Amino acid sequence: MRYTQSDPDVRLMLRVKEDDAGAFEELVRRYQARLVRLMQHLAPRGGLAEDLAQETFLRVYRARQSYTPGAKFSTWLFTIAGNVARNSKRTASRRHETSEVDSQRGADDSDDAPFLAVTAVDSSGLMPTRQVEGDERASIVRSAVASLNERQRMALILSRFENMSYVEIAETMGLSTKAVKSLLSRARVSLKEALTPYIESGQLGGTFDPAMSLPSIKIDHNSKQPTGEVVEEDPS
Repeated sequence: MRYTQSDPDVRLMLRVKEDDAGAFEELVRRYQARLVRLMQHLAPRGGLAEDLAQETFLRVYRARQSYTPGAKFSTWLFTIAGNVARNSKRTASRRHETSEVDSQRGADDSDDAPFLAVTAVDSSGLMPTRQVEGDERASIVRSAVASLNERQRMALILSRFENMSYVEIAETMGLSTKAVKSLLSRARVSLKEALTPYIESGQLGGTFDPAMSLPSIKIDHNSKQPTGEVVEEDPS
């Protein structure tokens, strides 16, 4: 009940549960860019970020009838996204399989079409890769994040790019808060090793203290687009 009252996205998802196409479209609008950004980090070599984001929305829609607001909507959504990203790594033919699913969707999942059509709309204004790929600093940070192991990377992205609390990250990843803190601590150590040479050479600017701050790509959450600016963030 408390999530229904406090989280407007939970209320939207409850409307999706009642087959409200407009509510689903609004959730896609709010989260598409964020999901693509997440997938770019979780599957950086697959070139499938947009496909995996769409697959996540497909699973959200298919799970609508069983949806129960036991957590913030974003926590539930990113749990699904993490599962989608992990599954994508289990086969080298994921892109082919996704294409097959798309081609069969009209026959097998015609009831999904009104809801899923919105994810096929050209969303070039939402996709962060186009805005940051020419920015050297953002590229350096992204490469450093990609060098982390999967769990450290997931915890870092949820903490720094999605501003989730330790408790929310723990719920999303199925871990204890202590384990989340440990993952983030190790991620900071690894990032210090990867980024210190660039900071010392002036390519990133500023100073880097892994115990106090962590460079990230600054996100304007109002526009859902990255600015490419590397900023220092307080870990609290």
